[in-house]
Amino acid sequence: MAMDTPLNPTRKISPLLPWILPAALLAGWFAVSETGMVPGYLLPHPVEIGQAGYSYIFGTPGSAPYAGRFVGDLGASLARVFLGFALAVFLGIPLGVISGRMTAVNQLVSTSINALRAVPGITWLPLALIWFGIGMKATIFLVALAAFFPIYLNAAAGARQIDPLLYQAGAMMGVTRIRGAFAILLPGAMPHIITGLRLGMGIAWAYLVLGEMTGVPNGLGAVIMDARMLGRIDIIIVGIILIAVIGRMCDLGLHQTMKLFFKSARRMA
Repeated sequence: MAMDTPLNPTRKISPLLPWILPAALLAGWFAVSETGMVPGYLLPHPVEIGQAGYSYIFGTPGSAPYAGRFVGDLGASLARVFLGFALAVFLGIPLGVISGRMTAVNQLVSTSINALRAVPGITWLPLALIWFGIGMKATIFLVALAAFFPIYLNAAAGARQIDPLLYQAGAMMGVTRIRGAFAILLPGAMPHIITGLRLGMGIAWAYLVLGEMTGVPNGLGAVIMDARMLGRIDIIIVGIILIAVIGRMCDLGLHQTMKLFFKSARRMA
């Protein structure tokens, strides 16, 4: 019986391939809008979305609703995402690595962390508003809390799967514990760590929108919430598209940054 050919990361793929699905979705959107299969008040025409997006990004502030707000909203959202994500990284990677290598630490924290992980993120929203009020602190708390779990779990899994023989070989060559952490542990766990960071970054953007829908005056999530109240479906879709694009750019930037600073990350596809 014929077997499927395994994926080959070195095989050259056409640069147009990733754009086939978005192009097909856009073509279908045009077709639906032109034929009137879906009312415009539910799904505006792509041209209307393009006009609303242009006004939001490049328009003169005050010339139209939402015109020229993009730079300020983007700056506010990026600050909240990166501060919350940095806090999650600062706590998640060290605790995950230690938990993955030390059974006592794993038994101490794993039950509590997995129990908290099961709590839906929206459940934390009322508590965050009581503790921190509406604004930057509550959103950073939600982003950090959400991004922490995938970062911690993947760091622990990466540290746990390293072969003990590597440590024994390093000890025979005079590698100290501290040096071994940087020469053996982190490089070996790097694939899992990068996976956790990328998952954490994606979840951070999701929880950013949740935090910004609580009444903050600026941010991409705040724009979406405000547009919903005013019935501006075009601005809602513009906000969704921008978050998707910016989130993808952050993911690529994170991956490239890891490759820049860590040799073990450069060896990954």
